[in-house]
Amino acid sequence: MNHLFSVVSAALLCTSLGLSPLSACAKEVAYPLTVTDQLGREVTIEQEPETLVSGYYISTSLLVALGLEDQLVGIEAKADTRPIYSLAAPQLLELPNVGTAKEFDLEGCAALAPDLVIIPAKLKEQIPAMEELGLTVLAVNPEDDALLTQSLQLLGEVTNTQERAASLEAYYDQKKEELTKALAGTDTPSVYLAGTGSVLTAAGSGMYQNSVIEQAGGVNAAAKIEDASWTDISYEQLLAWDPEVILIAAEADYTAEDVKKDETLASVTAVANGAVYQFLDTFEPWDSPVPGCILGSLWAASTLHPQQYAPETFQKDVTDFYETFYDFTPDLSALGK
Repeated sequence: MNHLFSVVSAALLCTSLGLSPLSACAKEVAYPLTVTDQLGREVTIEQEPETLVSGYYISTSLLVALGLEDQLVGIEAKADTRPIYSLAAPQLLELPNVGTAKEFDLEGCAALAPDLVIIPAKLKEQIPAMEELGLTVLAVNPEDDALLTQSLQLLGEVTNTQERAASLEAYYDQKKEELTKALAGTDTPSVYLAGTGSVLTAAGSGMYQNSVIEQAGGVNAAAKIEDASWTDISYEQLLAWDPEVILIAAEADYTAEDVKKDETLASVTAVANGAVYQFLDTFEPWDSPVPGCILGSLWAASTLHPQQYAPETFQKDVTDFYETFYDFTPDLSALGK
């Protein structure tokens, strides 16, 4: 992929955020390289990897953002369900798949003889068997805002693409700062974020989605729930919270219209005012910690505070993001705005 950002543009972006282009954006990588992965394991990379296997959709998408799609020789199953691949790197859809986190294809992965295998932390029990087959394995755990950034930094280091990684990290920081300035002094509506299976599954303060709500200028109605996973609640609890806005996960099995028609929720302020919206998944599920997750915060901000952060500005930011980091121009008509 011939990414639009260059050495100069990456350095300028880092400089604009107070980072040193030489130390933070262009640090030399020397091999053999020993790093600590996100399971706390020390992993030694003997030489710069030329062939990669990614067993996780988030790490695959990060590798595409780092310009490494041509070095991938195998990826996770169900790649055809990820629009970002067909838009940014359609050749990935032709690669062998190595299964899922529940059913990883160990032998299939080994047969590809990759220089480096990147897996989700939830596959930790498989690592000894992989290493017995001579595979070098790196575990990532990009399950919240900070961990996603750590995954980005880690992959940038081990693949010698730190400059690109620093550019993407700087973009995140820049957009968060812009949102903070744009939303300063505005009211913070109560927001309930519902999960994929039911409107009665809540994202509490221990989840990544909490940061999306807060960055967008809202207050999480379910903040007292501190679990790091979706939590089942009752109708009575949702009625008691009475959120001003209800947001629905991008990949939910139900729609905003379904929630608006739910007679049990008719008295909830968000439902009564028609303030029920579903995150977009046209390119990626922006409500989850994917590389384009900052766009989830931006979309939510344009929904909660259109006067301070206009939908038109959001559209421009979507275009800039995907042209810069994924080398394609998004179809804005798909955004439904």
